[in-house]
Amino acid sequence: MKSRVPAIIIVLIITAFFCASGPTLAATIDDSDSLAGVKETKTLFDVSVSEPEKLEFYLRVIKRTYDGLVRQGQKPDMVIAFRGPSVLLINSETWSYSEEDEKILKQAAVLLQELKALDVRLEACSVATELFKVDNSTILPEIKVVGNTFISLTGYQMKGYALIPIH
Repeated sequence: MKSRVPAIIIVLIITAFFCASGPTLAATIDDSDSLAGVKETKTLFDVSVSEPEKLEFYLRVIKRTYDGLVRQGQKPDMVIAFRGPSVLLINSETWSYSEEDEKILKQAAVLLQELKALDVRLEACSVATELFKVDNSTILPEIKVVGNTFISLTGYQMKGYALIPIH
């Protein structure tokens, strides 16, 4: 008669293996190849989303990117430039949105405050505010209204900022 190893023992062995190797596996997930020899990171996010969910989602990803760079020994220099329809999402007049979208926009506003506290520069395009009929005085206080974010995008890239489009 063949002896069989009870399934619970197999599960325990597999679990022990993964628990023992878990931190080792997690420690190998980093960006050391791309950051090798990098002394400073300069990132420019070109944001032109039109949905509250997308804005909040990408602000969370940007915050995680900032935190990940810090964790890996970098001092991030970041700019987020809002243009196009995104200016509709970064102002204090949210009355035209659904209750759910208003909640998401409030979460996005908190993320913007957190990013500003980390010295991330936040800019809104006055060309876009004009075209989308957004009063510049309603733009969230953490965000600086600039003349034209196409000019900002050009200037920052000429200064060596890596461009990341978010559309």
